[in-house]
Amino acid sequence: MKVVVTGIGITSALGNLNQSWQKLLEGKSAVGLNQPFAELPPLPLALINSQPVDLTSLTKQVVETAVKSSGLTLPLPECGVVIGSSRGYQGMLEKLAKKQLIQDSQQDNLEQDDGSFINLLPHQPAIFTASQIGTTGPVLAPMAACATGIWAIARAVELIETGQCQQVIAGAVESPITPLTIAGFRKMGALAQTGAYPFDRSREGLVLGEGAAILVLESAEFARQRSAKIYGQIRGCGLTNDASYGNAPDLSGKSALSAIAQCLKRSGLAAEDIDYVHAHGTATQLNDRHEANLIQHIFPQRVAVSSTKGATGHTLGASGALGVAFCLMAIENQVLPPCVGFNDAEFDLDLVRYGRESQVENVLCLSFGFGGQNAALVLSKV
Repeated sequence: MKVVVTGIGITSALGNLNQSWQKLLEGKSAVGLNQPFAELPPLPLALINSQPVDLTSLTKQVVETAVKSSGLTLPLPECGVVIGSSRGYQGMLEKLAKKQLIQDSQQDNLEQDDGSFINLLPHQPAIFTASQIGTTGPVLAPMAACATGIWAIARAVELIETGQCQQVIAGAVESPITPLTIAGFRKMGALAQTGAYPFDRSREGLVLGEGAAILVLESAEFARQRSAKIYGQIRGCGLTNDASYGNAPDLSGKSALSAIAQCLKRSGLAAEDIDYVHAHGTATQLNDRHEANLIQHIFPQRVAVSSTKGATGHTLGASGALGVAFCLMAIENQVLPPCVGFNDAEFDLDLVRYGRESQVENVLCLSFGFGGQNAALVLSKV
């Protein structure tokens, strides 16, 4: 059964879908020096607003935009929901814990906070979305580190292919700029000091960014019946795990190569059929070297490659869903987005320096997450 995308909603630090795409093609970056927390020094971050975004409001806005984009009207009582997040409400939970430590002798505050805690569980963005669209269909809330976005879309495809749903709202949301997240990445030495430069010889590390991307997926038959606009077809997905290290890829690449091979096989495509690779491209030393080796192995004939994290920052769990949205825009506009922040290549890749007009039929989107999570997804023009 063919699964197609009929609606897209995104919010990144660059703006909404059209704003993000236009600024991306212009080579603009939303990364800037910010200090949202007085107890921490300024760092390059990609914030949507001046302060960390509220995850519930962000989710509601992007879901609303995706539904409107699809031409559907609410309620959607049988629609599935698959919305993931790697950090969820961590920022709010940190505030809650801090407040409890300060006021742990005040019973009234503890009772109030306990009620708030229930609404901050990791699956709540998906639950809130189900209520927003009025569905009693299946609701899933995947968490797979930075591979969450593609994993969520893959699960949504399964719901349609197995006949459980005709329509699914799928994607990922992330508000990852919190004191604990920053402290953790700083401790690892993974944060950049000036900006994000994917695949560049002078890359420093990742820049945290906020964002969300939600797609409306439908069976092709259902979409045709209602004469919906189709942005592209999801041809196949591949998901594997290194089962190796908690915070580094297995540099042998065996499991990651397997994910890409599975994805291509399920898509019915060969490597030569892929016109563009949207790379994970975090601008960290290990990821970019690992990913460059994978791409060179799978595509010895060379293929156009770029990462959009130099413009949006690394939105962690939402990054794969944002990548899929940008891939769909590349298909629709027949233009490849540039690798913003890239200047001096360390790797022998066909990195897109500027928005490049090109024939775009099939694209591969990659995500790699902590714990060795590997995710690959192929989209095609319909």
